[in-house]
Amino acid sequence: MSQSKKGRPPTKKVGLKEGYYIEVKNKGSNSGIKLRKENMMQVEMAIKQYEKIKIVAYVGQVKAGRWLDGKYKGQKTA
Repeated sequence: MSQSKKGRPPTKKVGLKEGYYIEVKNKGSNSGIKLRKENMMQVEMAIKQYEKIKIVAYVGQVKAGRWLDGKYKGQKTA
């Protein structure tokens, strides 16, 4: 017998944590995943690590629920 989840579903959208984000995709793929790093040095190291086998793009920095730079500059994260 299958059990169903009970209770009220969450209504608040999940926001992104503060930090620097890169997007990593497989070659030939349309979708990718966002990886968060604490500082720009870690971002540069991750880009070097993944660029040989994946498509890597710097997305931007998030602070206080907003994108500070990059692709989505000035927009809210949620």
